[in-house]
Amino acid sequence: MKRLILTGSGSRLARSGLAEVVIAFRFRFVRGPLPPAEELEDYFGARSGQGPGRHWSDWCSWRLFSDEARARRHLSFIGYCEPYDAIELWFERYPNDQLELIFLLDFFRSHPGTAARLKLALVDFDLMMPPEQMPELENVLTVDVTAAELNTGSAAWRAYCAATPKPFLNCLRSDLSSLPFLRSAMLAVAAELPSFATGLGATEMRLLELIARYDGFSALGLLHRSWSPENVFGELEIFSLLDGLADGPSPAVTDLERPQSKRSWHARYAASYPRLTEFGEAIIAHQEDFSSYNPIDRWWGGTHLTNDNLWRVAPTLTKP
Repeated sequence: MKRLILTGSGSRLARSGLAEVVIAFRFRFVRGPLPPAEELEDYFGARSGQGPGRHWSDWCSWRLFSDEARARRHLSFIGYCEPYDAIELWFERYPNDQLELIFLLDFFRSHPGTAARLKLALVDFDLMMPPEQMPELENVLTVDVTAAELNTGSAAWRAYCAATPKPFLNCLRSDLSSLPFLRSAMLAVAAELPSFATGLGATEMRLLELIARYDGFSALGLLHRSWSPENVFGELEIFSLLDGLADGPSPAVTDLERPQSKRSWHARYAASYPRLTEFGEAIIAHQEDFSSYNPIDRWWGGTHLTNDNLWRVAPTLTKP
């Protein structure tokens, strides 16, 4: 049986020998605007001059696979999937990985012939953990992807793409049991909406609390104390959030080296020892609202959050 693995963490799986080819996806859906439809059409289409990183084939360690596998990488994604008897989805339980999974389920729902060969691997561990700590990959349970998984994933993805968070939170009230790791990931993503009390998401509040708790630590040290694969955001995304807290007319954080520095991001944050301002301390005490004094301009899924369009959770959703 010819197997194709699709994943968000490809390096370990690519060397596992479990499949003829392992294709990794590197979408970051948790921060920034979602890719427009025409960009995704080019991404999944045949190779025709797309720039680096703009085609599905750019994220595969082709040197690990056969000449025959490499020779077909100019095809559209669906065309490439054609010879494989099983197309396995290996996505971890973490928030961005689950968003990648539901994105692909929505994509395959429009290609029923290919979707009929899909299998879902129930990966409840970190695919990037040290090899000596990792369970045997051969023992990971895989189940057939049925209409239930396709419909659940597609509904959740389309809800995330909506212009308001309301469909996404409504989706959380539905039966998500066909995708066992989805609900916890969606709850974590929903917590990144601005709080009714502070105007900040869960990660921003955690950063302020860490700065208050670990006074004298470098920004890099704070990250190392707080980051895990369970987090919604990656390292650079967290540092971008920290920059946002130190910027604006009323910063919540001070003593953070500015992004205009010529240092690398690693050196800049290693050399920064952030402290809370009085305003930051008031935010932690839920006595001030960051958005009342600072501009908000960011994306949460398909929702463009601004001061005039600030959907909040408290914990229920509150309209702007």
